[in-house]
Amino acid sequence: MSEQAATVSARPRRRRWRRRLFVLLAATAAVLAVPYLWTQISASGHRYAEDEAPTADVVLVLGAQVAPGGTEPMPVLRGRLDTAAGLVRAGRARVVLVSGDGTGGSRDETTVMTSYLTRVGVDPARIVADPSGLDTYDSCLRAKEVYGVGRALVVTQSYHLGRAVALCRHVGIDAEGVAAGCPTCRRITLLRNSLRDVLACTKAAWDALVDRRPAVESPLSTAVTDALARTR
Repeated sequence: MSEQAATVSARPRRRRWRRRLFVLLAATAAVLAVPYLWTQISASGHRYAEDEAPTADVVLVLGAQVAPGGTEPMPVLRGRLDTAAGLVRAGRARVVLVSGDGTGGSRDETTVMTSYLTRVGVDPARIVADPSGLDTYDSCLRAKEVYGVGRALVVTQSYHLGRAVALCRHVGIDAEGVAAGCPTCRRITLLRNSLRDVLACTKAAWDALVDRRPAVESPLSTAVTDALARTR
């Protein structure tokens, strides 16, 4: 076969591979886009800046990585905690439910969260810790089923807020999202977290679709109800 003939015969193969690649990319985009759109639509009308937030008895703060050494929050988590403390000081919430991984690779998130809130002026009597909120879905479901939270302000950064509000509302919490700041975060950190959150929406949609049970099952706790009673 001449070189020219070989080149001509290779063209259909290249076109087929291009079509297959296009189909693969389109399918991947759909798999990512549909769950992401579900979270954004579900959270539509339920996201606020801190100074525009409505009121609720409980503010749910979702955990994040703590600093090396295991005693201080990293900037992302510190931003969430500062926002929650501001909501309590402004009278927009009475009790803070901090939810995170108490035994994870980033150490005890909820102990660090509780300690930090206390240092910035939140009365310890107003803080309840759930050390088994291993991910966003678990934090929402456990807030509802274990701690009896029916309405809450959910605090996290804006890139995560749609997914968090969508999941909390899916499990039955009348959730309103409040965007946390992150003034000392690097832009690359926020970009990386934003991209990762788009991917996480696929898992979130699946968890909601199958009504997944939380990784840790616990009996009903009166800790939030008791804290609310103490702050009347």
